[in-house]
Amino acid sequence: MITFYGGPTPNGRKVAILLEELELSYAYRGVDILAGDQFEPGFLALNPNNKMPVIVDPDAPGGELVLWESGAILWHLAETRGRFLPVEPRARAVCHQWLMFQMSGVGPMFGQNAHFSFYAEEKHPYAIARYANEVDRLLRVLDERLAESRFLAGDAYTIADIATYPYTLRQADTRRTEWVNLARWSDEIGARPAVRRGMDVGREELRKETIEGGLAGLTDDQRSILFGARQYRRR
Repeated sequence: MITFYGGPTPNGRKVAILLEELELSYAYRGVDILAGDQFEPGFLALNPNNKMPVIVDPDAPGGELVLWESGAILWHLAETRGRFLPVEPRARAVCHQWLMFQMSGVGPMFGQNAHFSFYAEEKHPYAIARYANEVDRLLRVLDERLAESRFLAGDAYTIADIATYPYTLRQADTRRTEWVNLARWSDEIGARPAVRRGMDVGREELRKETIEGGLAGLTDDQRSILFGARQYRRR
Protein backbone atom coordinates (compact mmCIF):
# COMPACT_ATOMS: atom_id res chain seq x y z
CA MET A 1 0.00 0.00 0.00
CA ILE A 2 1.26 3.47 -0.90
CA THR A 3 1.73 5.97 1.91
CA PHE A 4 0.76 9.47 0.79
CA TYR A 5 1.84 12.52 2.75
CA GLY A 6 -0.27 15.45 1.61
CA GLY A 7 -2.88 18.05 2.42
CA PRO A 8 -5.63 20.23 0.93
CA THR A 9 -3.36 22.24 -1.39
CA PRO A 10 -3.12 22.14 -5.19
CA ASN A 11 0.06 20.05 -5.11
CA GLY A 12 -1.39 17.64 -2.59
CA ARG A 13 -4.65 17.36 -4.47
CA LYS A 14 -3.09 16.53 -7.82
CA VAL A 15 -1.49 13.43 -6.29
CA ALA A 16 -4.70 12.50 -4.45
CA ILE A 17 -6.64 12.74 -7.72
CA LEU A 18 -4.26 10.40 -9.55
CA LEU A 19 -4.27 7.89 -6.70
CA GLU A 20 -8.06 7.87 -6.90
CA GLU A 21 -8.07 7.65 -10.71
CA LEU A 22 -5.71 4.68 -10.57
CA GLU A 23 -7.83 3.06 -7.84
CA LEU A 24 -4.69 2.42 -5.80
CA SER A 25 -4.79 1.53 -2.12
CA TYR A 26 -3.10 4.22 -0.08
CA ALA A 27 -2.75 5.43 3.47
CA TYR A 28 -3.14 9.18 3.81
CA ARG A 29 -0.95 11.12 6.25
CA GLY A 30 -1.89 14.78 6.61
CA VAL A 31 0.93 17.33 6.78
CA ASP A 32 -0.16 20.57 8.46
CA ILE A 33 2.24 23.08 6.93
CA LEU A 34 0.86 25.94 9.07
CA ALA A 35 1.78 24.00 12.22
CA GLY A 36 5.27 23.19 10.93
CA ASP A 37 4.80 19.44 10.40
CA GLN A 38 7.13 19.72 7.40
CA PHE A 39 10.07 20.46 9.73
CA GLU A 40 9.67 17.36 11.87
CA PRO A 41 12.72 15.05 11.67
CA GLY A 42 10.62 12.13 10.45
CA PHE A 43 9.25 14.14 7.55
CA LEU A 44 12.61 15.69 6.68
CA ALA A 45 14.01 12.17 6.45
CA LEU A 46 11.53 11.61 3.61
CA ASN A 47 11.92 15.03 1.96
CA PRO A 48 14.86 17.24 2.94
CA ASN A 49 13.18 20.04 0.93
CA ASN A 50 10.45 20.17 3.64
CA LYS A 51 7.57 20.20 1.15
CA MET A 52 4.61 17.94 0.59
CA PRO A 53 3.41 15.84 -1.17
CA VAL A 54 5.57 12.78 -0.67
CA ILE A 55 4.76 9.16 -1.44
CA VAL A 56 6.31 5.92 -0.30
CA ASP A 57 5.63 3.33 -3.00
CA PRO A 58 6.47 -0.22 -1.87
CA ASP A 59 5.68 -1.63 -5.32
CA ALA A 60 8.02 0.55 -7.35
CA PRO A 61 10.38 -1.20 -9.77
CA GLY A 62 13.47 -2.23 -7.84
CA GLY A 63 11.79 -1.98 -4.45
CA GLU A 64 10.37 0.64 -2.13
CA LEU A 65 10.66 4.21 -3.43
CA VAL A 66 10.35 7.46 -1.50
CA LEU A 67 9.45 10.19 -3.97
CA TRP A 68 8.79 13.91 -3.65
CA GLU A 69 7.98 16.70 -6.12
CA SER A 70 4.38 16.41 -7.29
CA GLY A 71 5.19 16.29 -11.01
CA ALA A 72 7.69 13.47 -10.48
CA ILE A 73 5.12 11.58 -8.41
CA LEU A 74 2.47 11.90 -11.14
CA TRP A 75 4.93 10.80 -13.80
CA HIS A 76 6.08 7.79 -11.75
CA LEU A 77 2.59 6.59 -10.88
CA ALA A 78 1.25 7.02 -14.41
CA GLU A 79 4.26 5.33 -15.98
CA THR A 80 4.44 2.36 -13.60
CA ARG A 81 0.68 1.78 -13.61
CA GLY A 82 0.30 2.30 -17.35
CA ARG A 83 -2.48 4.90 -17.38
CA PHE A 84 -2.90 8.65 -18.01
CA LEU A 85 0.41 8.94 -19.86
CA PRO A 86 0.49 8.33 -23.64
CA VAL A 87 2.60 5.49 -24.99
CA GLU A 88 3.19 6.89 -28.49
CA PRO A 89 6.39 9.01 -28.31
CA ARG A 90 5.02 12.18 -29.89
CA ALA A 91 1.89 12.22 -27.76
CA ARG A 92 3.98 11.39 -24.70
CA ALA A 93 6.28 14.35 -25.38
CA VAL A 94 3.29 16.70 -25.67
CA CYS A 95 1.95 15.41 -22.35
CA HIS A 96 5.32 16.01 -20.72
CA GLN A 97 5.38 19.50 -22.23
CA TRP A 98 2.10 20.50 -20.57
CA LEU A 99 3.08 18.82 -17.32
CA MET A 100 6.28 20.88 -17.27
CA PHE A 101 4.24 23.99 -18.15
CA GLN A 102 2.26 23.45 -14.98
CA MET A 103 5.30 22.70 -12.84
CA SER A 104 7.46 25.58 -14.08
CA GLY A 105 4.79 28.17 -14.84
CA VAL A 106 1.30 27.68 -13.44
CA GLY A 107 2.34 26.40 -10.01
CA PRO A 108 5.07 28.94 -9.18
CA MET A 109 3.33 31.97 -10.69
CA PHE A 110 -0.07 31.22 -9.18
CA GLY A 111 1.69 30.68 -5.86
CA GLN A 112 3.52 33.99 -6.01
CA ASN A 113 0.30 35.75 -6.99
CA ALA A 114 -1.45 34.27 -3.96
CA HIS A 115 1.43 35.22 -1.69
CA PHE A 116 1.72 38.87 -2.66
CA SER A 117 -2.01 39.46 -3.13
CA PHE A 118 -3.29 37.67 -0.01
CA TYR A 119 -0.67 36.36 2.40
CA ALA A 120 2.06 39.02 2.47
CA GLU A 121 1.72 41.33 5.44
CA GLU A 122 2.99 44.27 3.39
CA LYS A 123 1.27 44.93 0.08
CA HIS A 124 3.63 45.85 -2.76
CA PRO A 125 1.74 47.14 -5.83
CA TYR A 126 4.51 46.19 -8.25
CA ALA A 127 4.68 42.58 -7.03
CA ILE A 128 0.90 42.24 -6.96
CA ALA A 129 0.58 43.53 -10.54
CA ARG A 130 3.56 41.51 -11.75
CA TYR A 131 2.16 38.16 -10.66
CA ALA A 132 -1.49 38.94 -11.42
CA ASN A 133 -0.45 39.76 -14.98
CA GLU A 134 1.56 36.57 -15.22
CA VAL A 135 -1.42 34.53 -14.02
CA ASP A 136 -3.54 36.13 -16.74
CA ARG A 137 -0.90 35.37 -19.36
CA LEU A 138 -0.75 31.71 -18.33
CA LEU A 139 -4.54 31.45 -18.29
CA ARG A 140 -4.58 32.84 -21.83
CA VAL A 141 -2.09 30.17 -22.96
CA LEU A 142 -4.27 27.47 -21.42
CA ASP A 143 -7.51 28.87 -22.81
CA GLU A 144 -6.09 29.12 -26.32
CA ARG A 145 -4.78 25.56 -26.12
CA LEU A 146 -8.17 24.30 -24.94
CA ALA A 147 -9.90 26.10 -27.80
CA GLU A 148 -8.20 23.64 -30.15
CA SER A 149 -7.91 20.55 -27.95
CA ARG A 150 -10.30 18.70 -25.67
CA PHE A 151 -7.56 18.17 -23.08
CA LEU A 152 -4.15 19.77 -22.63
CA ALA A 153 -2.16 16.97 -24.27
CA GLY A 154 -4.75 16.19 -26.96
CA ASP A 155 -7.85 14.03 -27.08
CA ALA A 156 -6.96 11.99 -23.98
CA TYR A 157 -7.14 12.94 -20.32
CA THR A 158 -3.64 12.75 -18.83
CA ILE A 159 -1.49 13.71 -15.88
CA ALA A 160 -1.06 17.12 -17.52
CA ASP A 161 -4.75 17.82 -16.86
CA ILE A 162 -4.58 16.33 -13.36
CA ALA A 163 -1.62 18.55 -12.49
CA THR A 164 -3.24 21.75 -13.75
CA TYR A 165 -6.85 21.39 -12.61
CA PRO A 166 -6.43 22.12 -8.86
CA TYR A 167 -4.53 25.33 -9.61
CA THR A 168 -6.99 26.73 -12.14
CA LEU A 169 -10.32 25.64 -10.65
CA ARG A 170 -10.93 28.91 -8.84
CA GLN A 171 -10.10 31.01 -11.89
CA ALA A 172 -12.27 28.84 -14.14
CA ASP A 173 -15.22 29.17 -11.76
CA THR A 174 -15.01 32.91 -11.14
CA ARG A 175 -14.02 34.06 -14.66
CA ARG A 176 -16.12 31.76 -16.82
CA THR A 177 -17.08 34.32 -19.43
CA GLU A 178 -13.46 35.41 -19.81
CA TRP A 179 -11.90 31.95 -20.07
CA VAL A 180 -14.65 30.00 -21.82
CA ASN A 181 -12.52 27.08 -22.98
CA LEU A 182 -10.82 26.71 -19.62
CA ALA A 183 -14.23 26.64 -17.93
CA ARG A 184 -15.47 23.93 -20.33
CA TRP A 185 -12.39 21.81 -19.63
CA SER A 186 -12.60 22.42 -15.87
CA ASP A 187 -16.25 21.37 -15.78
CA GLU A 188 -15.50 18.12 -17.61
CA ILE A 189 -12.63 17.22 -15.33
CA GLY A 190 -14.48 18.25 -12.19
CA ALA A 191 -17.36 15.91 -13.08
CA ARG A 192 -15.11 12.85 -12.84
CA PRO A 193 -15.87 10.88 -9.64
CA ALA A 194 -12.18 10.22 -8.94
CA VAL A 195 -11.43 13.94 -9.24
CA ARG A 196 -14.16 14.79 -6.76
CA ARG A 197 -12.82 12.18 -4.34
CA GLY A 198 -9.26 13.41 -4.75
CA MET A 199 -10.24 17.01 -4.16
CA ASP A 200 -11.89 15.96 -0.90
CA VAL A 201 -8.86 14.15 0.51
CA GLY A 202 -7.78 16.07 3.60
CA ARG A 203 -10.56 18.63 3.23
CA GLU A 204 -11.41 18.32 6.92
CA GLU A 205 -7.89 19.64 7.62
CA LEU A 206 -8.46 22.84 5.62
CA ARG A 207 -7.26 25.78 7.67
CA LYS A 208 -9.22 29.03 8.03
CA GLU A 209 -6.02 30.99 7.40
CA THR A 210 -5.79 29.84 3.77
CA ILE A 211 -7.47 31.42 0.75
CA GLU A 212 -9.91 28.52 0.44
CA GLY A 213 -10.56 28.63 4.18
CA GLY A 214 -11.43 32.32 4.15
CA LEU A 215 -8.11 34.04 4.99
CA ALA A 216 -8.94 34.45 8.66
CA GLY A 217 -6.19 35.24 11.15
CA LEU A 218 -2.83 34.24 9.68
CA THR A 219 -0.44 34.71 12.60
CA ASP A 220 3.14 35.98 12.68
CA ASP A 221 4.31 32.50 13.70
CA GLN A 222 2.55 30.96 10.70
CA ARG A 223 4.12 33.56 8.41
CA SER A 224 7.50 32.64 9.87
CA ILE A 225 6.82 28.95 9.21
CA LEU A 226 5.75 29.53 5.61
CA PHE A 227 7.73 32.57 4.47
CA GLY A 228 10.12 33.75 7.16
CA ALA A 229 12.80 32.84 9.68
CA ARG A 230 11.41 29.40 10.53
CA GLN A 231 11.35 28.43 6.86
CA TYR A 232 14.93 29.51 6.18
CA ARG A 233 16.85 28.69 9.34
CA ARG A 234 19.47 25.95 9.22
CA ARG A 235 18.42 22.63 10.70
